[in-house]
Amino acid sequence: MRSAVNTPFPVSHGSAAQRIESELRRLIVALELPPGVRLSESDIAERHGVSRQPVREALIGLARTRLVEIQPQRGTVVVKISVRKMMEARFVREAIETAVVRRACSSFDRQSRERINDLLEMQEQAARRDDHAAFQRYDELFHIALAEGAGCPLAWEAVQDIKAHMDRVCQLTLPGPEAMLPLIEQHRTIMSAIDAKDEDNAAEAMRRHLTEILRALPQVEAEHPELFSS
Repeated sequence: MRSAVNTPFPVSHGSAAQRIESELRRLIVALELPPGVRLSESDIAERHGVSRQPVREALIGLARTRLVEIQPQRGTVVVKISVRKMMEARFVREAIETAVVRRACSSFDRQSRERINDLLEMQEQAARRDDHAAFQRYDELFHIALAEGAGCPLAWEAVQDIKAHMDRVCQLTLPGPEAMLPLIEQHRTIMSAIDAKDEDNAAEAMRRHLTEILRALPQVEAEHPELFSS
């Protein structure tokens, strides 16, 4: 089993533990810290210029969301992708985000609507240049703006911790522009239903959007068995 981390941490805001947890989460989701890799508290602390205490707190936070497993006397390991956890995460996310779009049909903030137009343009540009990281970031910002525009930003906070289990699979299911561009059209379909104040169509469009990941899952699991738990 390999040990890591070799990727430098960028400067960000918040406590040391929050910064480290956020960056480790990003690396795990991006599969730069793949399933099975062992995380060294001392290596991370040295690389980040902190004591081991905030690193320990960061790892506890990641263990709480089941992205790492803290093994007594053996250290901390990035967990393998669990199809069961991913399916549970998708189920919870669908319940929350279909409720968000229904609420959005009743009232939606104008500035958030304008921001979403800009985000979708930038997401399309990222897809066409095959920039997966930027595409994923704009995807997240779209869903954040959707919740904020509907007046329920806490809904996104509820989704954020569980979505990492879906995001790791997304890293494997969006290999190029041909896979990314249809998702942007799905975003536009959701917004068209919201603009029309059509709750049922908005909820169905969101449901279809969040089901997309299931179509490629069997092939991805077959191609990368080492990343998935049995």
